[in-house]
Amino acid sequence: MTKAALPAAIPSLNTDGGLRQYLMQIRRFPVLAEEEEFMLAKRWQEHGDVAAAHQLVTSHLRLVAKIAMKYRGYGLPTGDLIAEGNIGLMQAVKKFDPDKGFRLATYAIWWIKASIQEYVLKSWSMVKIGTSAAQKRLFFNLRKLKNQLLRDDTGMNNLSQDQAQEIATQLEVGVDDVREMEQRMSGADQYLNSRMSADSEDEWIDHLADTRDNQETTLIEHTESKRRSSLLERALAKLTDREQDIIRARHLKEEPDTLEDLSQVYHISRERVRQIEARAMEKLQKEMREEVK
Repeated sequence: MTKAALPAAIPSLNTDGGLRQYLMQIRRFPVLAEEEEFMLAKRWQEHGDVAAAHQLVTSHLRLVAKIAMKYRGYGLPTGDLIAEGNIGLMQAVKKFDPDKGFRLATYAIWWIKASIQEYVLKSWSMVKIGTSAAQKRLFFNLRKLKNQLLRDDTGMNNLSQDQAQEIATQLEVGVDDVREMEQRMSGADQYLNSRMSADSEDEWIDHLADTRDNQETTLIEHTESKRRSSLLERALAKLTDREQDIIRARHLKEEPDTLEDLSQVYHISRERVRQIEARAMEKLQKEMREEVK
């Protein structure tokens, strides 16, 4: 049995009404001890043991559900969020290397979040919400930060200029970006299959032009995106474990860690963390340039 045969035969959640039953189902799968997880991962890695891979997946379904719940505020079905997260989990199991010295959950979180966020971005009804790292960070954090700032300002629905500036500073984006995203996310969605007026049989969808890229363009973009992701992963693999952790924490997390956070984790000064980050970025860029030659 090859690694490509990693099964998807895991409990499924088809509707929000079945959420309680689904959560009860996945609680039946035991949490693995560190040594047991390591042995299962080695069996999968070295022998393609599908049963071992299945155990690794099912033991982490609760982690997926916990992460997926944090994205329910985007109006998407909970079952779909969990299903996408499970896809990310299975990808993580396929690529997990137990000899790196960290637990599967630590590695899988990145894949689970990436899979769910990609689904949210593709499914969100607003067009071109933004695909840069900064725009994604703004999209996934604006609602939470806005609610925190407006909590004590009863009656206010929109951010003041100072509040918009505070969010822009935290997320390292422009104030105009914050304003634009706030406007997009607060606008009510129009159902496309609703009538344009009470005395008309025409639906909104009948008057929308299809602006999607053709299949060839979509395939090219998808292939290029996969190539860049693969390139980044190969380049990251050339860094030390600490360098990888710092780069991921500072540049690839939904909410990046601060230098102070990492200085406490590694028991070194903030300046030392900054130096390691700068050196790792130089190495990363060099490796990526070498890869594309």
